[in-house]
Amino acid sequence: MNKQTIIKEITDHKIVAIIRGVDQSQIIDVVNALTNGGIKLLEFTFDHTDENCIENTVNKIKICKERFGDKIYVGAGTVLNVEEVKKAVEAGAEFIISPNVNVEVIKKTSQLGKVSIPGALTPTEAVKAYEAGADFIKLFPAGELGKNYIKALMGPLKHIPFIAVGGITPYNFKEFLEIGVAGIGVGGELVLKSVIKENKYDEITKTAHKFTKNTSI
Repeated sequence: MNKQTIIKEITDHKIVAIIRGVDQSQIIDVVNALTNGGIKLLEFTFDHTDENCIENTVNKIKICKERFGDKIYVGAGTVLNVEEVKKAVEAGAEFIISPNVNVEVIKKTSQLGKVSIPGALTPTEAVKAYEAGADFIKLFPAGELGKNYIKALMGPLKHIPFIAVGGITPYNFKEFLEIGVAGIGVGGELVLKSVIKENKYDEITKTAHKFTKNTSI
């Protein structure tokens, strides 16, 4: 997939569903529920407490790409090193999301023609990441930082597209979009562990609709 196409999808669609801690046996049902709710952008996170985190994460990416094809755009999250970038891209990841600014990760992602989304907190980190080749900057935790901090940070950095992640809910996400972020990342408020445990996937679809039906400003 062309890199510019992914950038446009993120900018247009705005919502990245963060899939963390979901068992491989349930991954198809979860992604199906999300897509039924209009979600197209999916982040599969590496769990670094799992000794097989690379294998387990890339398998989920492969399974979903094979099952859903161009219906979804898949990325890898919590990417901490170049090896994880390579493995994720080989599995079909189109964007790479990190919690930190790792210049080598950013450069490798760009070298492979994929979208780079490192995490930053301060103006210095944001500028450093963008100058290294990042396509978007993830601001985390957005809910705790608050929209006033994010708005102030974005003031002198209007040339940098930001994605707000952490603490985003169906009730506050429009506030973040209204201050000008390029997109939002949503985890536990969308990929609901409680309903997955009970196989109530339609609840995920209903929650997804709360986001996707109101993304226009």
